[in-house]
Amino acid sequence: MTAAIACATGVFSACNRTATNAGNEETTFVTVKGDKFYIGQKEYRYVGANFWYGAILASEGRGGNRERLHSELDEMQRIGIDNLRILVGADGPEGRPAHIEPVLQTSPGVYNDTILQGLDYLLVELEKRNMKAVLYLNNAWEWSGGFSAYLEWAGCGKAPIPCIDGWPAYRDYVSRFASCDSALAMYRNHITTIVCRVNSITGKPYTDCPAIMSWQLANEPRAFSREAKEPFAKWIREAARLIKSLDGNHLVSTGSEGLYGCEVDIDLWNTIHNYPEVDYANIHIWPYNWQWVERDSLGTGLKAACDSTLAYIEQHSALMKKAGKPLVLEEFGYPRDGFVFTPGSPTTARDAYYRYVFAAVAGGDLIAGCNFWGWGGFAKPAHEMWQRGDDYTCDPAHEAPGLYSVFAADTSTVAVIKEATAKIRHK
Repeated sequence: MTAAIACATGVFSACNRTATNAGNEETTFVTVKGDKFYIGQKEYRYVGANFWYGAILASEGRGGNRERLHSELDEMQRIGIDNLRILVGADGPEGRPAHIEPVLQTSPGVYNDTILQGLDYLLVELEKRNMKAVLYLNNAWEWSGGFSAYLEWAGCGKAPIPCIDGWPAYRDYVSRFASCDSALAMYRNHITTIVCRVNSITGKPYTDCPAIMSWQLANEPRAFSREAKEPFAKWIREAARLIKSLDGNHLVSTGSEGLYGCEVDIDLWNTIHNYPEVDYANIHIWPYNWQWVERDSLGTGLKAACDSTLAYIEQHSALMKKAGKPLVLEEFGYPRDGFVFTPGSPTTARDAYYRYVFAAVAGGDLIAGCNFWGWGGFAKPAHEMWQRGDDYTCDPAHEAPGLYSVFAADTSTVAVIKEATAKIRHK
């Protein structure tokens, strides 16, 4: 473990100079022109995956498995996936229910160097494969600490755990995040530490790394109450502005779910994605979690789920057309047939849902890219719920392994993904 002891002002200046002078690799970075992404002069449209555990897997400590990492990256590259959405690291104490381990930030400014070096290694491997990463720096949910860890560090009392203390208690607790000066100061220090990091393998600053597409403020940030909407919007802009001041090469995004992540206030979502410091917009879609389809009607309810999906995309896309910014559907999933979780079990309805979403990306009028949730690859789940020592899947510790993960053994889903990426590459 090591403490982040650099003065925030000093790191800010050095980091900013690096970004300003980094022009020799300009064409390798993802840029935005209107509602499209570009790499150089070529439009960049993608089907990607969520791979939150990438930095842990790339580490040489507990949870690390570089042999598996190489296999996972190679398999994703083989089927055309070139964009991965990845958690920088978890926060807070270990040993809590529904919380992933090992943790990156064990207390404010104190980091697990092994995981940071894993993130370094992961970025090197992505760069070798011409793959891009969206790196999210925080989380609204308890499974990696995030908002609740910062509030606990700020002296707001022990954070409730939703599976034990209930959803209302957790919601009320984390609704204080955007108004808590101490928590926000710790988060700003975290941003500076990570964005201004120098890769321990290459000696190159993260600000110059072409494998990074975007810094993302958080996974599914929410105000969590109507009263918190104004400070929430202010926090979004200030955090995005800080990243922009530190890194002139990479995009900034929010990680928002869309309407459902903004207290069902589409104006709030539109506001935070019209800030000039935010380069593109995000939405997430969860037909089963949002009760658009029932557990016993995953097949028969598929059309209704697709109709609701299209309506949700169209609602947000129309606003971003006016704003002149790209829209990315960066989380979506659909359960397996019969609501079973075994790798290789039937995925008829899921495959059909994926095809529907991928068609929206290929069409090019509504969304510029997507990341399905998520890649489980060669994992072999050992328990009904994740336990320390088990293989990581993309289902976090509070969900059953295999609920939404796509495994390499899911041959029909893998074929759907491969077909979609090939179609997009040849447009």
